[in-house]
Amino acid sequence: MKQFKDKVAVITGGASGIGLALARRAAAEGMQVVLADIEDVALAAAADELRRTGAPVLTVKCDVSRAEDVENLAAQTLKACGGVHLICNNAGVGGVRVKTWEASAKDWQWVLGVNVWGVIHGVRVFTPIMLRQDEEGHIVNTASAAGFVSMAATAPYAVSKHSVVTLSEVLYHDLQSEQAKVGVSVLCPAWVGTNIWNAQRNRPAALLDHAETEAERTRREQVRALLEKGKVTAADVAAMTFEGIANNRFYIFPHPKIRNDIRTRMEDILELRNPTRTA
Repeated sequence: MKQFKDKVAVITGGASGIGLALARRAAAEGMQVVLADIEDVALAAAADELRRTGAPVLTVKCDVSRAEDVENLAAQTLKACGGVHLICNNAGVGGVRVKTWEASAKDWQWVLGVNVWGVIHGVRVFTPIMLRQDEEGHIVNTASAAGFVSMAATAPYAVSKHSVVTLSEVLYHDLQSEQAKVGVSVLCPAWVGTNIWNAQRNRPAALLDHAETEAERTRREQVRALLEKGKVTAADVAAMTFEGIANNRFYIFPHPKIRNDIRTRMEDILELRNPTRTA
């Protein structure tokens, strides 16, 4: 997908963080922007900001873990814009920092619901639309560097992001077999200063099973500090993503050093070594 001007971009989790940065870049490229998010106030503020730049913006409140919400997002997009050329399945939550066996069933439901089922629904709903259009288009699935390495105390999050990587790879092969005009990228950032450390703010009450402990708060603060130290900004990630789309690049790694850890993991597997610990 080389041309962006006057095309339609749909971005989930678009009210903050990397999603908002992608929306800003899409607007700067002259695209119509459809912002989807679960947070009403942040969604309205993001739309106001983009409209002040002259960009046409549609907002749709959407819980990506719910199939009917993503189906409604597509319906609203087609009604208002007539089509879709770029879908960024970007909405995600950070999960919990606990030992693997300490994660509760509801922890797993919450993280997999947003991070995995959100991408599944986006792919399931929007890919057929883009194929029917028979125009150039692109799908960006936001995974993480955690989709390629396995750090301690990250089980729900790591499982979710490994799933997104595999889903994206299979989708790529399926589209190639159809000789489709639709490309795919999997976006795999590491530490970026966003609000994902505080994703608990949007956790549904039905998926809460205990009040946050002091230990859990401490771990979240540690994640926040790491994110804030990240030298790559959300705007940097958006710029790299659009460059990747234009060049039909599948793997997008905004933090190139993470490839050293990925190489170590691949060598562990090929050499039948026990896993090397990743910080």
